[in-house]
Amino acid sequence: MNWKLLGLCMLMFFGAGCSRHVQQADLGGLYTRAAQQSDLTRNPVIVIPGILGTRLEDAHSGTVAWGAYTGQFADPRKPEGARYLSLPMKKGVPLGELVDGVEPAGALEEIELRVLGVLPVRQAAYLQILRTLGAGGYRDQQLAEAGAIDYGDDHFTCFQFPYDWRRSNVENAKLLGEFIRERKAYVERELKQRYGVEKDVKFDIVAHSMGGLVSRWFLRYGEADLPADGSLPEVTWAGAEYVERAVIIGTPNAGSILAFLQLVEGFTPKANILPFYQKSILGTMPAVYELLPRTRHFAYVAEDSLDDEEQRKIDIFDPEVWEKYQWGLADPEQAREGGVLDWLIPNAENFDERQEVALEHQRKCLERAAYFHAALDTPAESPDGLSLYLIAGDSEVTPEQVSIDQATGEVEIVKWGPGDATVLRTSALLDERNGFPDRYIPGVRTPIPWHHVLFLFQDHIGLTRDPTFADNVLFLLLEKPRPSIMDDMGTVLDDTSSLMMNKSMMRK
Repeated sequence: MNWKLLGLCMLMFFGAGCSRHVQQADLGGLYTRAAQQSDLTRNPVIVIPGILGTRLEDAHSGTVAWGAYTGQFADPRKPEGARYLSLPMKKGVPLGELVDGVEPAGALEEIELRVLGVLPVRQAAYLQILRTLGAGGYRDQQLAEAGAIDYGDDHFTCFQFPYDWRRSNVENAKLLGEFIRERKAYVERELKQRYGVEKDVKFDIVAHSMGGLVSRWFLRYGEADLPADGSLPEVTWAGAEYVERAVIIGTPNAGSILAFLQLVEGFTPKANILPFYQKSILGTMPAVYELLPRTRHFAYVAEDSLDDEEQRKIDIFDPEVWEKYQWGLADPEQAREGGVLDWLIPNAENFDERQEVALEHQRKCLERAAYFHAALDTPAESPDGLSLYLIAGDSEVTPEQVSIDQATGEVEIVKWGPGDATVLRTSALLDERNGFPDRYIPGVRTPIPWHHVLFLFQDHIGLTRDPTFADNVLFLLLEKPRPSIMDDMGTVLDDTSSLMMNKSMMRK
């Protein structure tokens, strides 16, 4: 056999196949009837955005800390603007008590920009999720109340959960619980008034990126905080009382290397016209530390051990490591007079006091992040009635491992893996096999009880724009049978069997 000729033929065949237009599903044709069904037959949906996905405003001045770059907004290149976006730091005060006047002002569908102060530019954020849900007949309350869309009286089936994404995911899970209880009471009142029906309403959740961490904590622990004594909390699945299905999209369940790099180096949003955010600003935010990859997954290794059979892991949650290499808030250049920490801690008397406050804050954030991970990574089977679905990317080259120079602390990405360019496939799954890089273990080993996983060939935000995403999410929310519906199937099948038997007797 001419293997070269066969290979050429296969290349021509598959190459031609790859160049063909891929027909997309007719979502209207597929889901119109389901979308038109009464609100009695579906669960209302809560959309939870990820980090940067909520507009933040100062309650007193109206200054936009995040979400717009027109009008009165906080410019992080200026002292006042940096203070608006940063969380306060104070020695001896727990992270949960460090509050400021900045509050969530609605989930962010778009970031409004202006080029040269004239040309408006809009960067889509979570509008695609809302459009998908809109195709399924879900009406968004926030858009209705803002007057953006006129739904008439029918606008209580979809809710956006805005939250302060700077703060710990545990704090925001508590707020999510309060949010769900309020919406539950509201929807139940509406069903009573509109249809005369009393119903114990449950919700479905659609959460992107860090929003999945907020969701998972709430489902597992409800509104409970991390115990003050350092012990792991009991997995109660308290949130499952209110939620039936959770669709988790591109969530860094085992962290993202990008979070580490941004804490060490700072952050520039992908839109090049947006300003640079200093590492000391990001370093005030507990949630960013909670996005760090796990040490056990070999995310951080000593540079001089890269060629060794057993690479030497570095415990990135040890505050002394950050202080040794002067990373993040430990960078003395940030604490100098006129530096960013001078802006953020204006009442400090001198360099030493600024650095002392910053170092303690960093220690608190690292310790809480490690504690948060330990609690969230504890294996636990989900209760009956709760289903967890994952949608993730695995086609984009994504940072997997960094090396750390033991002398200088310099960081370099040395290994890449499949993911969505932000979150690794293994991180989305929380695949514990990543902790054994020297040998292959068959079958995914994850503490998360996924009911189904869907992989898409998209980047982190592109996941929500993919037509396959829209089709599958609508199927999960509208058509995939639920336990309550399956209970009624016996009656339906009995009625169908009787009808078929009667027709058969008539033919005879």
